[in-house]
Amino acid sequence: MSAKSEIRKSDITALASRVNKKAYDKYLRRLRMVKLRGFSNREVTFDFPVTALVGPNGSGKTTILGAAALIHRKVLPRQFFAKSGKYDDSMKNWRVEYEILDKREQSSTTISRTASYLKAKWNRDAVERDVLTFGVSRTLPASERKELSKFIGGSFEGFSEEQLTEPVIEAVESILGKDAGSYLRVSARSGDLSIFASLPSGDGAGYSEFHFGAGEASVIRIVSQIESSADNALILIEEIENGLHPVATRRLVEYLIKVAKRKSCQVIFTTHSNDALFPLPNEAVWVAYRGEVKQGKLDVASLRALTGQINARLAVFTEDRFGEMVADITLRAYCQKHGIDRSGIEVHKLGGAAPARDHTRFHNSSPARRFFAIALLDGDKRAESGFEPQKLNLPDEAVGDESYPRSDDLLFIPGEDSPEAHIIDRILEGFESIPNLLGKLAISLHLDTFMQERVREVVTQRAYTNHDRHNIFAQIGEDLDFLSEDLVQRAFITTWSYAYPDDVDLIWDPASDLLRLKE
Repeated sequence: MSAKSEIRKSDITALASRVNKKAYDKYLRRLRMVKLRGFSNREVTFDFPVTALVGPNGSGKTTILGAAALIHRKVLPRQFFAKSGKYDDSMKNWRVEYEILDKREQSSTTISRTASYLKAKWNRDAVERDVLTFGVSRTLPASERKELSKFIGGSFEGFSEEQLTEPVIEAVESILGKDAGSYLRVSARSGDLSIFASLPSGDGAGYSEFHFGAGEASVIRIVSQIESSADNALILIEEIENGLHPVATRRLVEYLIKVAKRKSCQVIFTTHSNDALFPLPNEAVWVAYRGEVKQGKLDVASLRALTGQINARLAVFTEDRFGEMVADITLRAYCQKHGIDRSGIEVHKLGGAAPARDHTRFHNSSPARRFFAIALLDGDKRAESGFEPQKLNLPDEAVGDESYPRSDDLLFIPGEDSPEAHIIDRILEGFESIPNLLGKLAISLHLDTFMQERVREVVTQRAYTNHDRHNIFAQIGEDLDFLSEDLVQRAFITTWSYAYPDDVDLIWDPASDLLRLKE
């Protein structure tokens, strides 16, 4: 079974609604990069108080993070945008425009601000706000940080020791999954530097941060500073997953969502991790690549396909995990039936129909693309405005060349409802009209053949009682001795695709010549 976020959907909805209502004392609502490094006239909106920035290395994630920080008085511009004399002439005329919420005189007011680089210096209409920044250096081992050299030595003893507060202990324990009651902060005599240490517990010896794991120290430091910060602070984190186990990464993001609710903080972080995106809603994720920004969740593997970091000959993008499964299984059936080589065709899920459509068209329009992409969408999108298929854009040399692939950029799963509904309906039809279909379904479910009638009974009953077809396969699995939802989904899709080859042809025929294209 897939992991579930500890954040309630109602909390996600409430936080998004609060942003929409502008119910914050201080909040960065949007920024527009008129000109900034590789971006020109690109806008990012912060529609959720915890925002993830995703993209390949060099795509501009840190540029957006720095742009968010730049307009705040307590942040030095050189922290993100340092100039090195004549070698940085490209900074000329850089400009970022902002929409900011700043509560004054008991009312929430939207104000506009600008930061621009003119005459070799930054000019900012800066605003007052507490800003916490956590760069990638936070995960450097303590032994490699020169400023901590005064803590090294057999005779060292801290000037003061301070135990972690209960909120910090509770948060660290929930993220790291280990006891945090023995941690303390050790300060040097000057008071401006400190390290963490763990007191002896049980039969274990005590140890300092010089022997912590990189992620362990990072989490303690992030949580400690956040818990001691003022409400309404802006928190910026680079590569949030650095040094962390995937589960700890997800828990850290869940903690940040709770902080956003409890302390009215705003968080922006960069990441390469799907686990960091898992607890977030679709509108909380922005993807940066090739000088473009797109809103919406994007699987990191899908991003690698979009940016040409894989050796593919075709990419297929779907709305979600179920669509990804339908694409993979039906594509294998279609290629087997028509003698097409399946290798080199990548299938990836995106965060909804609009992102799948938009990323596909943006990818195909890029002169730097190495292969075409198509989107496979749910059947109910066929009748919606904005989802009319377009022919792939052909290069000049392909005009008049009949050997060049002709294909729609959007394909659709059969049916006028959700794909789950279509597949269930077809399976129920097949129980009465297709010999051995019930037996094949039982075998695909890893059940003995004598369970066929039990399978028929469960599927038929659920078809009548289920009110949301997106959940029906999980319910069928529960009824059949708690089979996993993934197993049930695969069994139904596989049985349907081989029992109804005409349905499969309806999906892939519009892209037949593209599927056969080798390069």
